[in-house]
Amino acid sequence: MTCIALFGTSADPPHRGHAAVVTWLARQFDYVAVWAAENPFKTGQTPLAQRFRMLELMLGELPLPAGKVGLHPEFSHRRSLVSIHRAQQRWPGTQLVLVVGSDLVTQLPSWYRAEEIFAAVNILVFPRPGYPLAPEALATLERYTQVEVAEIAERVEAASSSYRLAHGHEELTPSVQAYISEHQLYQPAPHPPL
Repeated sequence: MTCIALFGTSADPPHRGHAAVVTWLARQFDYVAVWAAENPFKTGQTPLAQRFRMLELMLGELPLPAGKVGLHPEFSHRRSLVSIHRAQQRWPGTQLVLVVGSDLVTQLPSWYRAEEIFAAVNILVFPRPGYPLAPEALATLERYTQVEVAEIAERVEAASSSYRLAHGHEELTPSVQAYISEHQLYQPAPHPPL
């Protein structure tokens, strides 16, 4: 059976950690569907069109096998269940695996219509710096669906939030950094006058 990884992300901005995840997924799955989405738990996000463009630029820089990874704006939705339903319509009869970071493991059971998510997909968890995987949280998820933890060799210590706060250019691929500079995104707030 064809197995497709579903990788929706805020991508605000996409960074080398996202790049490492996509590269790993492309070696493990028949296909990887990537999209940017509004996160209902975050405010003040960069416009979605710009985040999609940055994802597109990042994907274009990666040494990915031809035809294994695609950007899917049509899957973008603030509710993961809607994105999953759209993927099911696009690829009926395939095994879908929802890719999440370890920061989301404890949140997943409280997501909108979580039972339907768990009935529709398996879960693949990527460890993230600062978010250790608690065995009890994984055990809770395993009561609902099949859960695996990715064994990724190249762990990149990067986070979109840390870039937005510190503007660490080493966290970004060159084309994403150039796009951010060109469009003057993530500018530090001006200091108030003294």
